[in-house]
Amino acid sequence: MRYGARDVLDGVDLDVRRGEVLALLGPNGAGKSTTIEILEGFRRRSGGQVSVLGVDPEDASDDWRARVGIVVQSWRDHARWQVGELLEHFARYYPDPRSPGELLDAVGLTAQARQECRLLSGGQRRRLDVALGIIGRPELLFLDEPTTGFDPESRRDFHRLIERLRAAEGMTILLTTHDLAEAERLSDSIAILVGGRLIASGPVAGLAERIQAQAEVRWVQDGVRQSLLTTDPSQAVWELHQEFDGPVPGLEVRRPTLEDTYLGMLRQENA
Repeated sequence: MRYGARDVLDGVDLDVRRGEVLALLGPNGAGKSTTIEILEGFRRRSGGQVSVLGVDPEDASDDWRARVGIVVQSWRDHARWQVGELLEHFARYYPDPRSPGELLDAVGLTAQARQECRLLSGGQRRRLDVALGIIGRPELLFLDEPTTGFDPESRRDFHRLIERLRAAEGMTILLTTHDLAEAERLSDSIAILVGGRLIASGPVAGLAERIQAQAEVRWVQDGVRQSLLTTDPSQAVWELHQEFDGPVPGLEVRRPTLEDTYLGMLRQENA
């Protein structure tokens, strides 16, 4: 993707498998939203090939759009619509929509069915956004920064909702987020964009091995807390068991988190 003489996406090569949850990560300005908008058919790319559910989004029909659900980063339309009425209205656009009543129950908004959208809290509005995104039973769901501004309880409820959708229906989900704990909880695979280029993609564990991220092994010896950083925690634990000739007091193993891996890759990229 090019704006004038500036490339904002360059050589992004990405495959997402059916039923997979992929988190697209990167710093602000990396090109995440632009990538999502091209895949959704909202933005025309400058070059390259894109296939989403077997179709080029630039030439997508209404039938294709009915197979795709979209939850944008910020949506504040329909302020005076009642929640239930809005879902019933959107349902008319799909050949096999979900029942608005069942959907309200699934996203925890049954009590707000007759409430105007403008009176919803931030977390309630986000759950409504998801309900609108999935009312047509999409095969593919795009979530662009879905929990920005959420309090911890609302974020937890949202995560449970996404996990239920995936478990019950095998929905494919492409997620962008700055919340690395959220990405680690929800996704099968990670793709990292930096400066419009894809610098890494794959399962979290594989990315950690790629940068040789270290695990921390902790234990207690003679009443003193000890720790060791290692790329092979299993070997370290085995050696400790040999040294203690049995259980190791206070043994803990902290493996690399997605945050450790992500920040390590950014450091490598900027070195």
